[in-house]
Amino acid sequence: MLTVDYSILTSSKPYKKLTYGRKRSVGRNNQGRITTRHKGAGNKRLYRKIDFLYNKFDIPAKVETLEYDPNRTAFISLVCYADGERRYVLMPKGIQVGDTFIVSEQAALEKGNRLPLEKIPVGTFIYNIELKSKGGAKLVRSAGAYAQVTAHGEKTTNIKLPSGEIRKIPNTCWASIGEVSNSDHKLVKGGKAGRSRWLGIRPTVRGSAMNPVDHPHGGGEGRQGIGLRRGPKTRQGKQAYGVKTRKKKKYSNYAIVSRRKSKRQRK
Repeated sequence: MLTVDYSILTSSKPYKKLTYGRKRSVGRNNQGRITTRHKGAGNKRLYRKIDFLYNKFDIPAKVETLEYDPNRTAFISLVCYADGERRYVLMPKGIQVGDTFIVSEQAALEKGNRLPLEKIPVGTFIYNIELKSKGGAKLVRSAGAYAQVTAHGEKTTNIKLPSGEIRKIPNTCWASIGEVSNSDHKLVKGGKAGRSRWLGIRPTVRGSAMNPVDHPHGGGEGRQGIGLRRGPKTRQGKQAYGVKTRKKKKYSNYAIVSRRKSKRQRK
C-alpha cells in the first residue's frame, strides 16, 4: 500500500462557513436506476465550496491553510483577501502558508497568480483554465496536472493539455500560473479492497464470470472465449474497445488543433 504524504497540510478541520452537506448520486439517475456501475457507499463527505470564478480582481489574497479535500484529488487552500473575505481555491504546487497571489491583468508571472491568456508568455505552465471568458475554470484541475501555452493568435491562444491535445482557447479567458498540487497522487496504491470501498468504489466482476443472461461474454463450461463476436462487448451488447464515441459534428471540433494520441499510437 502506498499513500500520499499529508505532512505538508496545516489544518484538519474545514472552514465551516464554506462547507455544506451534499447527497451523492452514487451512479443513479433521477429515477433511481443505476446508470454508472461500481459506485455506492463510501465514507460520508462534507463538500467544500471551491472558488473557480476568481472574480475578485486586483485584490491580493493571503494563504491561511493547506487542506485535504475528499471530493477531489488535489489539495485546497483557504485564502483571505485584503477586504476580509475568505474563499477556498485549488492549491498550486510549491505554495506555503503566508504566500500571496492576485487576480489581475498586471499580475506578475508567479505561481498562483491569475491573468488573461494573452498576457501569458509561450512555454508557461498553467492550470485552472477557462473555456469561456469569465465562465469559471473548467480545464486542468486534477492533482499534478498542468497545461502549456504553445502559441498566440489574433483572438485565440493554443494550449497543450495534459492529454497531449492542442486546443484553441479565446485570448480573453483567464488561467492560473503553475501546476496543481499533490502530484504524488498518481503513485497511490490501494493495497486492499476495503480502501476502494471507503472511496465509494464497488467491486468489478468480469463478464466471462457471469451467466449469459447477465453479459454477452457469460456462460459456458469452464473458461470460454468471446466466440465469433467481432470484439469484446459491454454488458449492454455494444462494442467495448476501439470504437469512436465522439460526435463527428461536435460544436467544439473547430477548437482542436491537434488530437490527443491514443494508447496504441503512443507505443
